[in-house]
Amino acid sequence: MIYKVYYQENVHEVSVRENTQSLYIEASSEREVRFALKDRKLKLEFVQLLEGNHLLYEQASKNYVVEKI
Repeated sequence: MIYKVYYQENVHEVSVRENTQSLYIEASSEREVRFALKDRKLKLEFVQLLEGNHLLYEQASKNYVVEKI
């Protein structure tokens, strides 16, 4: 399954929408995604499962690069 993770790089600042970044991860569960990212010192905002038309839309983006864990 592919997950899109929304995050902020600075864990010590208040989250600001304009600073939100995202990455794509292939994992078997949301829990596995969160566990894999805990050492990166990111402030996770939301982990979203991508499937169906939403996944196809994201795959068409030039920024679509999937990390495997």
